[in-house]
Amino acid sequence: MGIDASDRRRLLRLALLVCVLFGALLVQFFRLQVVQEERWQHEAELQHQLVVVEPARRGTFYSNTSLRMAHPEEPQPLAIDVQKAHLHVDCAAIPPELRREVVEQLAQLLEAPSEEQAQWLAHLEKRSRSRRLVMWLDMQTQGRVRSWWHSYARSHKLATNGLFFVSDYQRCYPYGGMLGQVLHTIRGLKDDHGAAVPTGGLELSLNKYLSGVPGKRRIIRSLHAPLDITTIKQPLHGADVYLTINHYIQAILEEELQKGVARANAKGGRAVLMDCNTGEIWGLAEYPFFDVSHYADYFGDPVRLDATRVHSISDASEMGSIMKPITLAIALEANEELRRSGKPPLFDPDKVVATHPQSFPGRRKLMRDTHDHPFLNMDLAVQKSSNVYLSKVAQGIMERMGPNWWRKQLVEGFGLGQPTRIELPGESIGLVPEPGKLHSNGALQWSGPTPYALALGHSLQVTNLQVVRAYAILANGGHWVDPSLVRRIVRRNHEGETELLFDKARGSQALGRRVISKASADRIRRSIKYTTKPGGTAAQGDIPGYTEGGKTGTAEKVIDGQYAQRIHLSTFVGIAPANIPRFVLLVTIDEPEYKVVAGVGKLHHASWCAAPVFREMAKRVLAYLGVPPDDPAGYPVGDPRRAGEADWAAETKALKSLYEQHNHAK
Repeated sequence: MGIDASDRRRLLRLALLVCVLFGALLVQFFRLQVVQEERWQHEAELQHQLVVVEPARRGTFYSNTSLRMAHPEEPQPLAIDVQKAHLHVDCAAIPPELRREVVEQLAQLLEAPSEEQAQWLAHLEKRSRSRRLVMWLDMQTQGRVRSWWHSYARSHKLATNGLFFVSDYQRCYPYGGMLGQVLHTIRGLKDDHGAAVPTGGLELSLNKYLSGVPGKRRIIRSLHAPLDITTIKQPLHGADVYLTINHYIQAILEEELQKGVARANAKGGRAVLMDCNTGEIWGLAEYPFFDVSHYADYFGDPVRLDATRVHSISDASEMGSIMKPITLAIALEANEELRRSGKPPLFDPDKVVATHPQSFPGRRKLMRDTHDHPFLNMDLAVQKSSNVYLSKVAQGIMERMGPNWWRKQLVEGFGLGQPTRIELPGESIGLVPEPGKLHSNGALQWSGPTPYALALGHSLQVTNLQVVRAYAILANGGHWVDPSLVRRIVRRNHEGETELLFDKARGSQALGRRVISKASADRIRRSIKYTTKPGGTAAQGDIPGYTEGGKTGTAEKVIDGQYAQRIHLSTFVGIAPANIPRFVLLVTIDEPEYKVVAGVGKLHHASWCAAPVFREMAKRVLAYLGVPPDDPAGYPVGDPRRAGEADWAAETKALKSLYEQHNHAK
């Protein structure tokens, strides 16, 4: 029986349909296997392969443990990265009916509050292969979670990699909040590229050294567990920073500063201790402290935000009377310059001159001292902190040397109004008036009264660190110093070899360029030794068993363009030991309580609120350094360690006799 024409047509159509379908299948096969190969290969890899970032460890900050040469110490980390991990979940691996049970058991294991459990449940509802549930789990906690999950997953026939950990490093602080404003920290969450985000301080300014380069790992996994882990790129860890700060000295400064602020019922305080020969800062304290472990609490509070700044470099203010020794050092330099030109000196520091209240050119009011001292020489003027004597010196500088010469000495000689280039962000330059230049309000920076104001530490703006540098020049015999916080920076490569990226000692000289003559520096250092002796303005700053010299300054703060008569910055800056200086130490008490006590005096004065803090800090630091007492008899009367006559006692008695001879003191 043959096939009729209609059947042949049907068979032909069927054959054509099969050919079309087969052709379409070939086309689809070609499209998937050839044209879209890379796409589907990528999709397959997403299901079976995972490339994860291998985080780089951030560099460590180390304390300076080299100061006690006779007792070497191991390097002490101040900020270090500790390896931890974040707990992630593969949402598709947890069936809907088990999600609440998983969350409840996990919460019980991690002691998580109910609010956090609700967030975990919300994460599990997402269509994601990786949702982060918990951050910063330590190794012990990871072990507990992993042990529970593997047992739970096996019993419920779940993928063991349904919960997994992603390694990361967390910034930790072995000494707690010590040096908080200087170091700062990094944010808890990194940026989109996995890089740390510093909040400020050295973490920010040295970020290019501290940051490492993350690596990569490829994980090939099955449904239930990883099959292979391959390192694609090794991470390069960040460089370690060795600071000039010593952790023991820093602890002393912070402890004593907190006590001093509490005694003065003050708003806050600052302290800077610097090696006067090298410029290395051994301690820098700011109170209130900044606890970097809870940084978000500070940045979220406008009041507490102020505690995150290093006021010693960011705040410029008037110096007050701590300027007087610098003015006198400049005057002594003028003497030497005039002598070299064959001209008579500007003044004789040993000559007693009249210092009763008197007028000066350009001033409408009489210049007077806080206490009446009719006749003084330079040593007495420093000891009594005479305004009139310094104004007479200022008048001589103006008449003989001129304003431009004077400003050059302040700026280029002592570095006032110039950046110290310390390794911290946010440094203020300050302001030293310039003849012929205008302020932003249109007033002349340098006018008739300016020289006398400058001589007394007014009409200029300087930072605490600039003051410390200026006094270091007086302490080391007249040489320039550059303040620094960093000694060296070292990176270790993949092979464990070290690379020195920065070394302050390399190529540096023992002392910087000469700023003033040794004779001028030594003469001023001799004068400021009287300040802490009987009759001086800072007897409370006398260090038992050691020599010291320094100067007080109690400056009214400028608020809304006006001097606030009851709000002060009280400062004492001193050198110890004075005979062979090791360091300069500045202590500022910010807004001490304005209080007058009968028989004692004004407690907001630096002599009462700042000088005693200097004494306690310096005493403890000298003992830590192992510096032998250079004034064995320099203990209070009645102290069993007192033997013989203290250093500078004869000179102090002679100065007192000179004072009484000219001022008829009874």
